[in-house]
Amino acid sequence: MDGYVDPGSLALESVRMIQSTSGTLMAADRIFFSGGEPTIHLPFIEKVVDEARRLSSNLKVNFDTNGFMTEESLHRVLGFTTSLTFDLKAFYDDTMRAISGTPVGPILRNAEIVARTASDKLWEYRIVAIPEVNEEDIEPLCRFLASISKKLPVAFLAFRPNYVLDEHHGATRELMKKCVELARGAGLRNVSYAGMTNIPGKKGVLLEEVEGIYERAGAKLAASYARSKGCTTHPRNCGDCESMHNCPLKRYIPIRSC
Repeated sequence: MDGYVDPGSLALESVRMIQSTSGTLMAADRIFFSGGEPTIHLPFIEKVVDEARRLSSNLKVNFDTNGFMTEESLHRVLGFTTSLTFDLKAFYDDTMRAISGTPVGPILRNAEIVARTASDKLWEYRIVAIPEVNEEDIEPLCRFLASISKKLPVAFLAFRPNYVLDEHHGATRELMKKCVELARGAGLRNVSYAGMTNIPGKKGVLLEEVEGIYERAGAKLAASYARSKGCTTHPRNCGDCESMHNCPLKRYIPIRSC
C-alpha cells in the first residue's frame, strides 16, 4: 500500500532515536503521538506501541488528543499511555461547533473521565486562547475542571493564526495573563501559559448568514470565518454534513501559518 509504514519498522526507528546520542542529549524519553488527531489511527498506534515495548519493555508513550473519541477508545488509549496531553478549545457547544464542527459533550465527558480515573497519567490540559472567539468559554471551562480537582495541571496556549482562522490576529500577552488569573480565580493551582503572543492580524467580520444560528458572539465569529472559507452547513456538524467527503474546508490551504 502506497505510503504505508510497517508498525514494526516505525517502532524500531522510534526506539533507536530515543536511545541515540542526540535523543539522550535532548532528554527524549518517550514516543509522542500527536496530529491532527492520533485517535483516528488507534489500531495502528496500538501495534506500534506493542512492537516498541518488545524492544524496550519500559518505553514511555505520550498521547496528545483533542478528546473527541468514544469512551471505549479513551479507555484503550489510557491502557497503553504513560502520559496524556488533552487539548480543550471550548466549554459551550455552539463555540465548539463553530470552531471545529463537533459537539463539545464527548470532549468534556472524556476530560472528566481522565481527571477522575487517570489523573496520574495527565500531563496537562491545554486550552488554546483564541481572542474574540473562545474568551467567553475560558472561565466556565476552568470552573468545570476545578470542580473535579483544583490540582489539575492546565496550560494556556496562545492562539497562532492558522487554518480557516489564518487571517485572525493572535492572542495578546494581556489575554494570556487574564486566562491565568481566571483559572486561579476558579481555584486551579497548577496553571501556566506558553506560546508567541501579539501576532498581528485582522479582526473578523460577522456574516449575516450565521446570525440567529449561534448564541455567543465568539461562536458567530468563528462560524463566519468557516462560512467565508466555504462551509455552508450551520450550525456546523461535520459528522452529519452532506458535504463531509467533499468539504472545501478540508482542502483549504491557509494564506499564512505562524
